[in-house]
Amino acid sequence: MYLIYSLLLTLGLVILLPRFAVDAVRAGKYVTGLRERLGRVPGQHDRDRPLIWLHCVSVGETEAAKPLVKALRERFPLHRLAVSTTTVTGQQIAKRAFQDTATIFYFPLDLNWIVRRVLGTLRPSAVLIMETELWPNLLRECHRQSIPVALLNGRISQNSFRRYRWIHSFMRRVLSNISVAIMQSQADAERIRVLGMPADRLLTHGNIKFDGAELSEADASLAESFRDRFAFSLDQKIIVAASTHDPEETIVIEAFRGFIDSKNANSVRLIIAPRHPERFEEIAKQLDASGLKWSRRSALASDADRLANIVLLDSIGELRAVYALADVAFVGGSIAQRGGHNVLEPASQGVCTVTGPHMNNFTAITNALLEEDAIVQLPEVPIEEAARVLSSTLRDLLESRARRQQIGARARAVCDRNRGATEKTVQTISHLLQHTDSVEQPIPLPALPATATK
Repeated sequence: MYLIYSLLLTLGLVILLPRFAVDAVRAGKYVTGLRERLGRVPGQHDRDRPLIWLHCVSVGETEAAKPLVKALRERFPLHRLAVSTTTVTGQQIAKRAFQDTATIFYFPLDLNWIVRRVLGTLRPSAVLIMETELWPNLLRECHRQSIPVALLNGRISQNSFRRYRWIHSFMRRVLSNISVAIMQSQADAERIRVLGMPADRLLTHGNIKFDGAELSEADASLAESFRDRFAFSLDQKIIVAASTHDPEETIVIEAFRGFIDSKNANSVRLIIAPRHPERFEEIAKQLDASGLKWSRRSALASDADRLANIVLLDSIGELRAVYALADVAFVGGSIAQRGGHNVLEPASQGVCTVTGPHMNNFTAITNALLEEDAIVQLPEVPIEEAARVLSSTLRDLLESRARRQQIGARARAVCDRNRGATEKTVQTISHLLQHTDSVEQPIPLPALPATATK
């Protein structure tokens, strides 16, 4: 089965080569970091010190890893750290956050000869994988070399679960190579157990993202610079539309248009942050065609910034700071059926947060907030009705300061109650590293009766 997987992966790369070439020319995707993706990762100095390899996929996982990296540096000061990402945007965040404390590189293609080359260069004491990046050849090669692998903050969405069940026997073999899986919720733990993860290597520590969602001093300073540049005043209402996908920008702009009053055109202002940087220009053209006044973050500051109805946040890593300006935040990928995106950053800041109906990638978080009436979730309606429903919801929230603040306060309280997953995770990693010389599986887990999955 592994041979079939490797052949299919190679065939897929060959078939998609023309698409990769087009995307590389248009947006610099895939070609960036190509040498590292083929296994030529940065050479490691000071090889006498052990190394921990932490893999994050993209922006969300890298942001979530910030408190974890801090905790790892404090708990294991004698270990070196290497952080990999798959996407360009994730790489940018990682370099900005971890450049001084870790080696940063692009995650390699999951082919045997590439994986062996990377492991030979890094020689990690342990491999830590954020969320659910299940790369069969990497996991099998780590097992062969007696390198423990921990799945951190793991999650298995219902859609992923259904897909994985089609290859249940193969997934059982893949999961047998993981030393410990630390899942976000009992539902995630149960899904991965059904797929074949041994129960004695399974823990539930909660969601690390609750620990990493707070506003830092640097974020607060950046928020103030935004406020000054774009002249956001206290008598204006600010809507932030974050991590949007097609056609959510069209829906948001149409919903927002109803707030533009000729007598007070700037009483409500909108900040749009598309999920993918390669779409920035597409959205800029859409805003040009909208007839509304708009500015873009990446442009030089000008007087027009202060009069813009809409600000296009065409930057990386600044969304958390922008949430601090919001009266209401809409988190995208949830009207478009992308499974939603992280609502904890606005929620932890006490911002009244709105999502669409499709939040299956963040079911546990969304349910925790819904149970406390700490988030507003739109009903599922035909796409042509989405702008009207969103506009009505936003209007109700903007007209009721008390309701907004109550929802935001409850959201902050939910986030506060759920912190602590990072510390539990580091405890498990510490236990894992104590057994790096052992070739036996499973590695015995620490006694954590309050959170262990039966």
